[in-house]
Amino acid sequence: MRSKRKTCHGGPSQQEQDSPAVANEVFVIDEEVSHLTRLKSEPSEKTRACLHAGKSHISTFKLLSSRESNRSGFGRFSSADCSYALRKHLPVRGPWCVDSMDCAAYISQFSLDGSLLIGAFRGGRIRIYNADKKWKIHKDITCKSLRWTVSDIALSPDQQYLAYSSLSPTVHIVNVQNAPKQSHANITDVHEGLNFSAADDESSFGIFSIKFSKDGRELVVGNSNESICIYDLGANKVTERIHAHVADVNAVTFADESGGVLYSGSDDSLCKVWDRRCHNRAKPVGVLAGHLDGVTFIDSHGDGHYFISNCKDQTIKLWDIRKLSSATKDCTPKAYEWDYRWMTYPSEARFLKHPYDQSLATFRGHSVLRTLIRCYFSPMHRSEVYIHRI
Repeated sequence: MRSKRKTCHGGPSQQEQDSPAVANEVFVIDEEVSHLTRLKSEPSEKTRACLHAGKSHISTFKLLSSRESNRSGFGRFSSADCSYALRKHLPVRGPWCVDSMDCAAYISQFSLDGSLLIGAFRGGRIRIYNADKKWKIHKDITCKSLRWTVSDIALSPDQQYLAYSSLSPTVHIVNVQNAPKQSHANITDVHEGLNFSAADDESSFGIFSIKFSKDGRELVVGNSNESICIYDLGANKVTERIHAHVADVNAVTFADESGGVLYSGSDDSLCKVWDRRCHNRAKPVGVLAGHLDGVTFIDSHGDGHYFISNCKDQTIKLWDIRKLSSATKDCTPKAYEWDYRWMTYPSEARFLKHPYDQSLATFRGHSVLRTLIRCYFSPMHRSEVYIHRI
């Protein structure tokens, strides 16, 4: 068994308490200005010359055809050509402000159809915005029984109910489609509490990740008790508990509509696949290694094969569960110490690689700081990746 890593979750670090300037500092994505500049760039002069394009627009089809026939002599796209092709498919306008609160926003999430945007704030507030009505507030929720902050949110598939968790064993559910716009816990609205603790739990734990099943009948959570728990909403009880990792389980999700397969990610740096149809449900059907630090989020492609994970090692990885292994080879322990809540990621660690990386692709260029940053496949075509940065 691997040694358990010391993890940091749940509250402000001592440095944050002692240094308000650090806590209020707004961080930026590495090279954000140059990134936007590249998106507005033009193809290389050699590419324009070989296509006799002059100053006219060059279609992506022509660029690809030129590359395949090696008309430029490079045998590949130049950096300028890549940026020119990408600018049609990546947003270059914005960002713009939807709302402003007096406390930090830790979570944002779109509904599956993109019509609703949900934001969760440290002060115990959750706001739901209607994207089709110029971001008008659809529901303003004041939460109950929070420990530090709202740690995660999940919208039911029919968009009728919102579940929210905190650093406690209780998940609350609120109806977001009933009449009152203001939903104050158990004052103007009922926030039903679902208890995920067991009678033999020696201490309380926090919930970091929560997801509805595709049919809306179950909730799965990942927690600081190194476990995955599944709650049957019809039976009103926890039906499964799995001791899944050797550190906090920061991310868990259903693989597809069947609800039979789960993906999990932890501060032990591993992603695991669980098949509830197997006789031994307490053992993963496979492990995926490749990250060098704690996994912060997982999003499934929905086809039962692919998912992406975000990590404190400042990477997003794409995985194919058909390439998983039944055993994990330990990699060299990290030779650096840092706290993602207030420190900058060590530059010497930015391009370290796992010697047994099983991922299909690795994406870099974003920052995983302050909180457990999320990543998602794009909701329309499910072939792109985007990051929620708060």
